[in-house]
Amino acid sequence: MYVPALFTESDPAVLHGFMREHPLGTLVTHTSAGLDANHVPFLLDEARGESGVLVAHVARANAVWRDVTDGDDVLVVFRGAHGYISPNWYPSKQETHRHVPTWNYEVVNVHGRIRVIDDEKFVRGVVARLTREHEARLPEPWTMSDAPADYLAEQLAHIVGIEVEITRLEGKRKLSQNRTPGDFEGAVNGVEGSGNPALAAAMRASRKPVV
Repeated sequence: MYVPALFTESDPAVLHGFMREHPLGTLVTHTSAGLDANHVPFLLDEARGESGVLVAHVARANAVWRDVTDGDDVLVVFRGAHGYISPNWYPSKQETHRHVPTWNYEVVNVHGRIRVIDDEKFVRGVVARLTREHEARLPEPWTMSDAPADYLAEQLAHIVGIEVEITRLEGKRKLSQNRTPGDFEGAVNGVEGSGNPALAAAMRASRKPVV
């Protein structure tokens, strides 16, 4: 990934937090038929390995788990807020007209090695962890015990576990950090006005105070 120094995010704690906040990753694998991409919600286990391990499950009907071999290199892409930036939002555009459109975004590329785990106990644990994490924010959380045991066992039989041992993290936050304070504020206001508060919040969080 091309990452200019100004847009680089290399703090592991920040990258891990980003992955937890945006858990739907794009798993890119290289198979005998070529490149394949699957969109999978991941859990991050920071305590394992040097850089952590991603844990997930895929449908048994999905060929991805058969098309890879344990230890294969894979890429998982996590994307956050993003959106179009119009030159008209820069106050200096009215003076120089020397601006063009761009696109702001946040992304983390995770390089790692995949492992397939076709084990009922493992996938049950993955589903339990995913459920606890995402149901916790709801007023009436669903639990696995809410489903009949035979039905749950049937559903678990239809999924296969995977892990990705993280070998390298790349973070990029292209959020108008290269703009003057006036043009930066103009871009943030433009983004907010276009109905993209998540990107506006990310941009404001990226702006380092001038010392």
